[in-house]
Amino acid sequence: VAEFSGMVEHLFDHLLPRGQEKETDRSQSLEGLLEAHGFDRVQHEQIQADLRGGRIGLAQNRLPASSRIEDAGPDDLLDATHGLAEHYRETGMDALAAGAVAVVSLAGGVGSRWTKGAGVVKALNPFSKLGGRHRSFIEVHLAKSLRAGRASGVMPAHVITTSYLTHAAIEAHIRAAKNYGYPGPMLLSPGRSIGLRLVPMERDLRFAWEEMPQQLLDEQAQKVRESLHATLIAWARQMGEGGNYTDNLPVQCLHPVGHWYEVPNLLRNGTLLRLLEERPGLKHLMVHNIDTAGVDLDAALLGYHIEEGSALTTEVIARHLEDRGGGLARVDGRLRLVEGLALPNDEIESRLSYYNSATYWVDIDQLLTVFGLSRGDLADTEKLNEAVRRLTTRMPTYITLKDVKKRWGKGQEDVFPVAQFEKLWGDMTGLPELKCRFVVVPRMRGQQLKEPAQLDGWLRDGSAAYVEGLCGWGGTSAGGPQTGDGGVAG
Repeated sequence: VAEFSGMVEHLFDHLLPRGQEKETDRSQSLEGLLEAHGFDRVQHEQIQADLRGGRIGLAQNRLPASSRIEDAGPDDLLDATHGLAEHYRETGMDALAAGAVAVVSLAGGVGSRWTKGAGVVKALNPFSKLGGRHRSFIEVHLAKSLRAGRASGVMPAHVITTSYLTHAAIEAHIRAAKNYGYPGPMLLSPGRSIGLRLVPMERDLRFAWEEMPQQLLDEQAQKVRESLHATLIAWARQMGEGGNYTDNLPVQCLHPVGHWYEVPNLLRNGTLLRLLEERPGLKHLMVHNIDTAGVDLDAALLGYHIEEGSALTTEVIARHLEDRGGGLARVDGRLRLVEGLALPNDEIESRLSYYNSATYWVDIDQLLTVFGLSRGDLADTEKLNEAVRRLTTRMPTYITLKDVKKRWGKGQEDVFPVAQFEKLWGDMTGLPELKCRFVVVPRMRGQQLKEPAQLDGWLRDGSAAYVEGLCGWGGTSAGGPQTGDGGVAG
């Protein structure tokens, strides 16, 4: 019937709307986003050239097969699973009372594993009922800083790092909740690094499909898959291997560039400068993932970090079967963290005893020295950018392939593979001039909550009660009073 002509197409258009921008508008919007979020064209062009030249890629992510990778032994790190000496705790308490340490919670991710693919701001997810009601990750971490402040007499500064994916939502939520009543300095550190996706190289597509594990299909299904692969290779050739991927909505062309950039972002966006202006005695940072629910400003661990004179002290936990992504190892004789992407084969990871909890104690001045900077340079934007770019070149560049959707309207969409890169903070432990120490901590402190399926065991094994005992809920109720020098920096 004529009046129903096109009804199905219009229905799909409503359910799966395509962008209405014209191509020129979309290009301008993409350029605006890149500029706003600190896109480094010099670095991008270098990565693009390295990708096209075969110096980086899926195969090059891995350490050379000749690398000597050995498990760390008990003598390589300090065992803090049963507590530490009292003198460490006293040193740490003195530092806390002097306002010498700040917390940096990394909250730039959208929790794709947490939701099995859907994008959410994981830091704001009310993941568990603690202290009588459901609490978000951010509220829990602020409550732990509150408890540490009450014990030491000085509220520690607490920084939450964000990205272009999470900043607006976190800023609005934190303001509405009035910092959950946290009375200490509370700042947001917006991301100042972003990547532009690339058309993949044919060799990387073939590596992903032929060298990495694949599910075995029946004969007909295998023919269909091979036909699809051939089509995607032809698409990559037509688009230009290694070229900028811009043939989509702007948000589909951008990508986060890895958590290595989170600490340098503190330099580039002025957050560290502001912290040091407010607290000149600030000397150390505790950097952790937002989903490491059990981590807190443990005075003894802080004291160990200080007494050792360490530039970077990393907390690790004993590996369980589900812990994937590398760990602590001796690589060609140097004790360091090694990423799962860099291991020549999966079997090596199963032999590593310790897993990275992604919690780091950082000496600010020693870190600045590695960047070739001092505190007096933090107001020099050009010098900061050059210093970050210089150290970036010493960090391994990992190439990954991601699928992106392009919607054509009328319920039609295609899925294309794109290449993107990331750099990871754990590789800092590979720098020979950086004094690193490693501490094994209890699993309740170091476990990361990556999937909701973990929550049942987390509740049953006492981890939830452990976290609840670390929190000071009295001043962190949403909409509660805000006192002291607290404030949010956008």
